[in-house]
Amino acid sequence: MAYFSSQRPQSSSSAIKIVNPAEHDDKAKLQAKRDSPQRQCRNILIYGSCRYQDKGCIYYHPPVEGSNNLPCPESPLSASLSAQAVNAPIFVPKAPFHAITSPSPTSASPFTPSPSPSTFYPNHAEYEDYGDSVSNQTPQTLEHQLVNQYQQVDYDDHASPMSNFYQSQQATFVRQPLDYHLYSHPTPDAFPSTHFVSDTIREELHRRSEASQLVPLPGHNLPDELQGYHSLALLEPSVTERRKFFSWYSTVYRATSSNDGISYALRRIENFRLMHQAAFGAIETWSRIEHPSIVRVREAFTTRAFNDNSLVVAYEYYPDAQTLFEMHIKQRPPVFQHGRLSTFSAALPEATLWSYIIQIASAIKVVHEAGLAVRMVDATKIMVTGKNRIHIGSCGIADVLMYDPRQDSAIAQQEDLAMFGRLVFALCCNNLAAMNTLPKALDMIGRQYSADVKALALYLISKPGPHKSITQVIDMIGTNRLLHEMDDMHSSVNRLEAEFMSELENGRLVRLLCKFGFINERPVFAREPRWSETGDRYIIKLFRDYVFHQVDENGNPVINLSHVLACLNKLDAGTDERIMLVSRDEQSCLVVSYKDVKACIDVAFGDLARASR
Repeated sequence: MAYFSSQRPQSSSSAIKIVNPAEHDDKAKLQAKRDSPQRQCRNILIYGSCRYQDKGCIYYHPPVEGSNNLPCPESPLSASLSAQAVNAPIFVPKAPFHAITSPSPTSASPFTPSPSPSTFYPNHAEYEDYGDSVSNQTPQTLEHQLVNQYQQVDYDDHASPMSNFYQSQQATFVRQPLDYHLYSHPTPDAFPSTHFVSDTIREELHRRSEASQLVPLPGHNLPDELQGYHSLALLEPSVTERRKFFSWYSTVYRATSSNDGISYALRRIENFRLMHQAAFGAIETWSRIEHPSIVRVREAFTTRAFNDNSLVVAYEYYPDAQTLFEMHIKQRPPVFQHGRLSTFSAALPEATLWSYIIQIASAIKVVHEAGLAVRMVDATKIMVTGKNRIHIGSCGIADVLMYDPRQDSAIAQQEDLAMFGRLVFALCCNNLAAMNTLPKALDMIGRQYSADVKALALYLISKPGPHKSITQVIDMIGTNRLLHEMDDMHSSVNRLEAEFMSELENGRLVRLLCKFGFINERPVFAREPRWSETGDRYIIKLFRDYVFHQVDENGNPVINLSHVLACLNKLDAGTDERIMLVSRDEQSCLVVSYKDVKACIDVAFGDLARASR
């Protein structure tokens, strides 16, 4: 009854005793008065219509054609009924509201609120049964009715549901927090509202989590500890033909840092002897570069833990990632198509190709401005970590392997652009060796892609020159494509924020459930074997049964997640809405508010917390 109640001083006890009205003569008389069919239905007075008029409502309903201020001749109203009860004022809420729409049932006249009520009922006791009947409705049904009638005009709680329904002009109404018992709506509203992350994102995150926690396979003779890293696991599949990293073989491992407990990717260069300690200066410079399309460098060191002289560089770890070569260029096994085996490889969509080009160009620009060269613009070193999301990996290793203090960085930067062009040809033709047959590759690009892609690829593989730079490449990409990529990124951010909002409240509810677990059914505390069954803890136990152990009329358990979420959110907000808690033997019942239950939980959990210190 959060909408029809106002604040009153709470009693010292958190429970209200339920008394049988038949034990008191005066209340028996009042009950007879309530059931009198000569009384005008209060739904007519408040809402202008009664949805139970044709379903057995025993009270009087004025006819539709006549005025509400004049009794109908066919009315069963007796002469002893006062004219004040018939000519009842129309209810007007005192809280401000906007654009109130009245219900328009077929069997009732339109409801039009008057500017201000002229008279008030001197006796409200005869309407208390209406408040009791309203309190027995579910919160969802009551809220739906009130939203339709009063456009979510909120009222404060009453200690008695309807005893002070018509307040004086000096009464103040405090709004309840908006949607205090509902989950936050996602932003923007274009995304559907849900209580949990979508299945697609959940499955992807589970795959990443599983990949980051895989147990290392035995038989690889890996060291137990490596310069502060442990739990090494091989990331690359064992193949018969190993590719060389420049002139050295390399292997990639996943390892957990002993300092922060985070997993990192370790690339090991086998049989490398460091000749100049100054070569690690480039690693320090790379560790300061942060870009969303570059795998960040953590540190580098040499080790003999693999029974040789090895160079190891630590990078950020992206679980369940694939390289561009594995995603788009690697030959797939043949499949049956139209009754025969065929090796079909779909061409990369041009929109995806431009997205890759923009991300790589942005990363190269940042590196060149720092006075470095990427040297790793290769399909086998660029990882795809999400939908159209790429990261350039293995950065900084070439600066250590090919260390030369006299080398001009401008030459290496020109080589970055040439490698970028070869990568574009490889992605367009699905072949790493596409540059070996340049005329055929250009013909394929001209048939499958626009002229802008062909012009950009030719510019990247052209001869180096003073005017050839990554800035010119970005100008050739065009403002429209850059803006389109930015729009896609913002849409992706909005989608992820909406997914995050769907589970925003789950952590709060888990903490509340943990408090329940600490308090309920505790065997002994403070030398009291029945501590959890006495005092305020008994109310917490009954509330737990009210939330989780409800049954239907046939005794079957009710599994209703909406009911659980609504009750827990109201409990966490501490609303003044009252509920009835019945014992398991049905011999006693308590009427308490969510605010009372929350106070009991805070006191009980506080006692446990103080004893645990």
